[in-house]
Amino acid sequence: MTKLPQIAILGAGTFVRTQYIPRLAEISDLLVLKSIWSRTEESARGAVEIARKFFPEVECKWGDEGLHEIVQDSSILGVAVVLAGQTQVDVALRLLKAGKHVLQEKPAAASNIEAETALSSYNSICAKIPGQPIWAVAENYRFEPAFVEGKKLVAGIGDMISVQVIVEGSMNSSNPYFSSSWRRNFTGGFVLDMGVHFIAGLRMLVGCEVASVSALSSHVDLTLPPPDNISSTFQLENGCSGVFVLVVSTRSPKVLWRVVGLNGTLQIERGNKDGKHGYSVFLYTADGESKSFFYPFSGVDEELKSFIHDISQANVKEDSGYRAEPRMSFAEGARDVAVLEAMLESGSRQGAFVQVKKF
Repeated sequence: MTKLPQIAILGAGTFVRTQYIPRLAEISDLLVLKSIWSRTEESARGAVEIARKFFPEVECKWGDEGLHEIVQDSSILGVAVVLAGQTQVDVALRLLKAGKHVLQEKPAAASNIEAETALSSYNSICAKIPGQPIWAVAENYRFEPAFVEGKKLVAGIGDMISVQVIVEGSMNSSNPYFSSSWRRNFTGGFVLDMGVHFIAGLRMLVGCEVASVSALSSHVDLTLPPPDNISSTFQLENGCSGVFVLVVSTRSPKVLWRVVGLNGTLQIERGNKDGKHGYSVFLYTADGESKSFFYPFSGVDEELKSFIHDISQANVKEDSGYRAEPRMSFAEGARDVAVLEAMLESGSRQGAFVQVKKF
């Protein structure tokens, strides 16, 4: 009988408690959750208490000593790093050097410079370790069925004419996912930390890279880090142009992606149906016909399954190497960051034309 891979979680915040633990519980037949770590004992014990309902043997770790124990534990095959954005890359590289596979929460990095340096370090690590540890970035939008199916449908609407991404939402200090670290450590705050989701959805749908941008930004809600609103035009490498609008502080939330082609239009819109949260997909064809589909959220489930599958296969095929799911690669996450950084740079320069860095 094949031994189940053992994993650890670094982090014990809201997202770990409400998403990681329940989602891992749903696939508990595929893995063993060995440890949960946090900076403080209190936080770690709180998360472990929740996890023990599903993983009775999970261990509680905290502080520098607890982190060292996880790094040195050869029985732990993979680690989910769900920490404040400014610390994730350094911790991930420490784990990778120890030969562990890493699933790091988005964003991949806080800047292009950090991403470039991290990739260089990762390549050096891979050159020294047989089998090459996997560095995955958790971007659930690339695993949401709405975008997976939407990408297929875009292929049928002909040459792209225009693309629009509209994000209107509310994010303030009363929101449970708001983190003070955004104020202290992220240039662009919410625009970068959550904006990578919407760029990931855009890049997934159009199937090509954003080449250049021009953006204007503003700061309206002073409880958030600047800027909190951005309006950008962009050009894809296939020549198609589009617009990206992110309005953080509004009481009328709306999130949609729209791709207009010569033979039809595809639109993906976030919302609810029959009490379920997810995405509605609308396809409008040139002959006047229309179709609609609804896909409940399941991207977090799918990305976790993919990571567990990858590290299991990599462990079996260590000598020959294993090609992990490309949608989760660190470079893919870095490309999302690069688009947002270009928009932020352009906004700071009053709409100057900025080329997006390639990874």
